[in-house]
Amino acid sequence: MNANNYPMTLFFDSRCPLCVREMRALRRRDRAARLRFADVRAPGFVVPPGATLDDMLTAIHARTASGRLVAGVETVRLAYEAVGLGWLLAPTAWRPLRGASDRAYAWLARHRFAVPAWLALAALGARDRVAACDESHCAP
Repeated sequence: MNANNYPMTLFFDSRCPLCVREMRALRRRDRAARLRFADVRAPGFVVPPGATLDDMLTAIHARTASGRLVAGVETVRLAYEAVGLGWLLAPTAWRPLRGASDRAYAWLARHRFAVPAWLALAALGARDRVAACDESHCAP
């Protein structure tokens, strides 16, 4: 685990049930407090340098402790690593699988409102209920 990555701020869309459920699951597993959560739809949200709101609504983003902005599968990989589940997504970084992983994530992100959250999360092995989110975090 790279100490330069944590704490890491995950930027999520609170209007996306799938996104909210995933943030809730990560929050519950984050016993070492390596993750922070920021709702890109919150009033007063300021988009970090290097991105646009449209970018952030197209793919999940995060800002690492060192200030690096990451997006897509890399963000999810780092978030899972933070909560001790990095091994689940480690194969997505392997050269033979990286392109397919990126394409699959892009498809899911584009269709996140059409794919039922329970179905997408069942495929990922998550079984959390949708949580309410306020300006910057999801309820535990």
